[in-house]
This record gives sequence, C-alpha cells and structure tokens, in this order.
Amino acid sequence: MKIGANPLNGLPEVAAPKTADELAPGAAAAAVDSASAAESALLTPARQALAGMPDIDAAKVAELRDALARGEISFDAGRLAALIQRYHGGRS
Repeated sequence: MKIGANPLNGLPEVAAPKTADELAPGAAAAAVDSASAAESALLTPARQALAGMPDIDAAKVAELRDALARGEISFDAGRLAALIQRYHGGRS
C-alpha cells in the first residue's frame, strides 16, 4: 500500500490495496485475517467499555429534569434547532 501527500488537498493519498489476483495464493486470506485481527484488537476494548455503560444515565436525566422544573437552567428550543441544523449541514 502506498501512502503519500496529495498535492491538491494536502491529505494523505492512499493507493488501493492489491486485489486477490495480484497476491500470492493464500495471501489474500491471510491479509484479510491479519486485518480482521488488528481491527478486532483495537475495537474489542472499546466495545467492552461501551457494553459496560448504561444507554441512558437515569440519575443525570432526573437531575436535569429537576433543574429545569426549578428554573435553574433554561431550554432554548430555537437554539437547539439551529445547532442541529448547523451540525447536519443545514442551510439558512
């Protein structure tokens, strides 16, 4: 695999990996197994950490709900909508 700077945008330029036909017999399967193992080694700790976390922090939700009810914090629906539009590429 070739990596170099693309002069047009300054981003790395990555050459396409070799096709199965260009690899020695059995090398394609080994390359896939190697890539899968490396990806698995990187993602496994992250998956385990996510699995251990609750989907929703119920205590934090209750705390925020109570603070809103007491008027300690405010909610601006228009600002939230604008932020969502900006994040998702909406045009004004």
